[in-house]
Amino acid sequence: MTNFSAILISWYHENKRDLPWRHTKDPYHIWLSEVMLQQTRVEQGLPYYLKFLDLFPSVFDLAAASEDQVLNAWKGLGYYSRARRLHATAKHTANDSQGRFPKSFAELKKLPGVGDYTAAAVASFCFKEAVPVVDGNVYRVLSRMFNIDSPIDKPSGKKEFFELASVLIDQNKPDEFNQAIMEFGALQCVPKKLNCQPCPFVESCEAFSLDKVAALPVKSRKIKRTVRYFNYLLIRQDNQYLAVKRNDDGIWANMQEFPMVETSDKVHDQQQMEKLKMKGVPFDFVVGESRDYQKHVLTHQHIFYTFWTATISKKVDAPFKFYTKAQLNEMPFPKLLEKFISNL
Repeated sequence: MTNFSAILISWYHENKRDLPWRHTKDPYHIWLSEVMLQQTRVEQGLPYYLKFLDLFPSVFDLAAASEDQVLNAWKGLGYYSRARRLHATAKHTANDSQGRFPKSFAELKKLPGVGDYTAAAVASFCFKEAVPVVDGNVYRVLSRMFNIDSPIDKPSGKKEFFELASVLIDQNKPDEFNQAIMEFGALQCVPKKLNCQPCPFVESCEAFSLDKVAALPVKSRKIKRTVRYFNYLLIRQDNQYLAVKRNDDGIWANMQEFPMVETSDKVHDQQQMEKLKMKGVPFDFVVGESRDYQKHVLTHQHIFYTFWTATISKKVDAPFKFYTKAQLNEMPFPKLLEKFISNL
């Protein structure tokens, strides 16, 4: 495919979406958009991108914000470790580099929380370095075009695709090439509901000629999801609710939650619940009614959760804090708790 790059870029000019980060070369804007769009659809990420730029117009503003402010602005977008890495990188850039992002792929990778994908995006989009951006869309396009069945979730497969993309990338227009191949995977060479006839590569795509389009790309293993059971305690005092901050290293580290105990199976009744030692609640309580049992699906976890109302024998003072519903709405809670709070 000697004309692969030219055909791809031509398609891009005719079909690309008008997105705000495509109208700037500002490394802060590009970096922010790329971190947000990892594991997130453009339609979902766009409002968050605009909100972040409104709240934190520069990397200095983001660095100066508290972690709670960043997590609260991020809430609902998921994968909260991205927000914490984003904040860490902003503080490093603002405090140690006078707000300047490195201009090369190799130096960008040295930033905390910045991997190959984000470094390649910033290096190519802002500084026109000819280094390929390889994400899920790119794996899909290249695996089908060239009939590559190397697993994309193994280091050897990732290396093979990166090397192929490095050969194909337009040396003079690396920014356009990278944008084009990702956009092509997002709009034309999609995972399902295939529509290959309008594709400009339909006559040269090896997977199409072999009727293998739906089978590519290949992953070596299926995702194994663990099952967890969360029991939240809703303690009310003076029309306010007790909330605590998580301090572990899990998926919702440093976010707010109601007092919670994790169990190996579903808790069926109040008596069983009262016997459990509640994490962070060293006082007596009486369990009342429970809300419907539900399921929250994450990439590697299925979380079943129940909310239990409770009363306490005496007023609770510091360090425990109670908040109004309005205050809860302004705090960084996981999405499953946001839904519950909205119905309080």
